[in-house]
Amino acid sequence: MASSGAAKELQLQGLRTYEQEPRRSASLIVNSQEPFNAETPASVLSSSYLTDEDMFYKRNHGPIPILPDPSTYNLIVTGALPNPLSLSLDFLKSLPKYTVVATLQCAGNRRTEMSKVRKVRGVGWGAAAIGTAAWGGAKLSDVLKLAGVDHFSNVTAEKGRHVEFVSCDLCKEENGGAYKASIPLLHATNPEADVLLAYEMNGKVLNRDHGYPLRVVVPGVIGARSVKWIERIIISERECQGFFQQKDYKMFPPRVDWDNIDWQSRRPLMDFPVQSAICEPQDGVVVKSGDAVDLYGYAVAGGGRGIERVDISVDNGKSWMEAHRLPKLQVGSDGYEDDSQRPDWAWTLWELKNVNVETPCTVIVKAVDTAANVQPADVGDIWNLRGVLNNSWHKITLQAQHPSSMSKLIRVWHLFHCAKATN
Repeated sequence: MASSGAAKELQLQGLRTYEQEPRRSASLIVNSQEPFNAETPASVLSSSYLTDEDMFYKRNHGPIPILPDPSTYNLIVTGALPNPLSLSLDFLKSLPKYTVVATLQCAGNRRTEMSKVRKVRGVGWGAAAIGTAAWGGAKLSDVLKLAGVDHFSNVTAEKGRHVEFVSCDLCKEENGGAYKASIPLLHATNPEADVLLAYEMNGKVLNRDHGYPLRVVVPGVIGARSVKWIERIIISERECQGFFQQKDYKMFPPRVDWDNIDWQSRRPLMDFPVQSAICEPQDGVVVKSGDAVDLYGYAVAGGGRGIERVDISVDNGKSWMEAHRLPKLQVGSDGYEDDSQRPDWAWTLWELKNVNVETPCTVIVKAVDTAANVQPADVGDIWNLRGVLNNSWHKITLQAQHPSSMSKLIRVWHLFHCAKATN
């Protein structure tokens, strides 16, 4: 039910301890236990177009909130707009439902590679802080229209220009307060931007780790703006002033360090750049020289841009081959369509089979998006003190197969006796 009156007490509870954490898959690669941050095994990513919700990467800043009684939940929509609202979960589910297949990616994906150049701050992510799901829910643009804000509005009559999402997720970076972030009003009110208030993931009710009962999904934008466990939407004159909007998730040049950083000199990150990674085989795998290998991975671009090409090298960049881009997944009549006229919010999985390699060798992947953006070759050129947006060429090393100790011993024995026989 929608109303402009006072809401009943919200029962979505932000917690300050980790005693009520949800159960998680033992197969996840855990990078931090408290708060819980874990990524998917890379081979799982390339094995399925949609990432299972239990295996989808987990990015948290505090204990997971809990909702004992869904009937008590209300989403508050307020601020610089004509018609403030209090919306129940049932009312939100009664609105037209949309399913958007979108890839979410942590801004720190592949941070560990950047930390090898110079030390950075943040959770040490490999190349799997990313996943794709079919998100189901109401469009934010439709909800804002109920509040008197028309589609494609860049400012309200009350001078609102930004849409702030306030979670009940309590985190130390906000001095024990709520996680929050914002996007421009024009982005939020654009129906074609497909920003969702999602209550489903892959056809199932959101689980606690991924934002139950309601989360924001902002396709094509870094995951930090897709706020989970949302309790309030505020239309304001200026962008969110919270920690994660103003003093984190910004990209600085390599010359900036913690002694000379000026947070106000850079704008908050939004769209993520073109990105790709090799998921199989894993770095360091032993392959007999001359054997053939099958390569699998993902490529994705932010801002609704698709992937035009995926290039592979097995000789450290001396020569290149084009990978085969696998077909996109169709999800019902309102789901994903591989249509160049529509924004492309989801990754492309790719493969290159039966590739002969001379080991040891370095295998590289780089992608080109539909705007001809290409990944930079050297991670050092894009190093930044927070280790965000590492989209340099992704590389793995295939090791040569060495003779076993017994084989070496037999060979030495054979050579010794051959030499003795000739004397």
